[in-house]
Amino acid sequence: MALIRIENAWKSFGKVPVLQGVSLEVGEGEIVAILGRSGSGKSTLLRCINGLEKIDTGNIWVDGTLVNAAGADVRKLREKVGIVFQSYNLFPHLSVERNITLAPTVVKRMTREEARAIASDVLRRVGLEDKIGAYPDQLSGGQQQRVAIARSLAMSPKAILFDEITSALDPELTGEVLRTLAELARQGWTMVLVTHEIGFARNVAHRAVFMHDGKAWEEGPPKQVLVKPETKELRNFIASVLD
Repeated sequence: MALIRIENAWKSFGKVPVLQGVSLEVGEGEIVAILGRSGSGKSTLLRCINGLEKIDTGNIWVDGTLVNAAGADVRKLREKVGIVFQSYNLFPHLSVERNITLAPTVVKRMTREEARAIASDVLRRVGLEDKIGAYPDQLSGGQQQRVAIARSLAMSPKAILFDEITSALDPELTGEVLRTLAELARQGWTMVLVTHEIGFARNVAHRAVFMHDGKAWEEGPPKQVLVKPETKELRNFIASVLD
């Protein structure tokens, strides 16, 4: 059974359709890259998986639980599915350690000692163990994004969603964040990434999904879909990104 299953999802904001019958499955340990122009519905799809937005019709299951069921426990859902945004959303007045340990101590009722051990472990995974006592304004943008990734890892989610997390970074900082994601891929994490990084999607993802006009327009192995696209919409998108 798929870890994440989306079945005929529709979503509009007012009279503007954003998702138009999207269906998608993500298996455990799978890395799915979602690509497309701004306004194609990519970020909205992630927010619906995580319960930040509700679909109008259709169904979304995460680890066998129906996300859009009446009375669904959104807090439990977000323990299963983490999300990392373009803006790091770190608390500026808290240290790196406390940014990471806050949710485990409050949501999972861990002791500070248990949470600190987890913080050290996840910071080691993203190459920032020496920054545990730093504050966000003492870090580069790439380091802040890696702390945001570590914060998500600390909750031991079943899957992590990444929403254009490199789009605000310069090329050097983008590279360090992408190396972190590639390492998480090697560790077997389930990841769904909204990204414009064609090379990363081609080399690291198991599957690429091109969204256009709120639909999953093309889908398949990245080295097939992104090298030999079947539609002019995807060909034009790839040309615009690589231009």
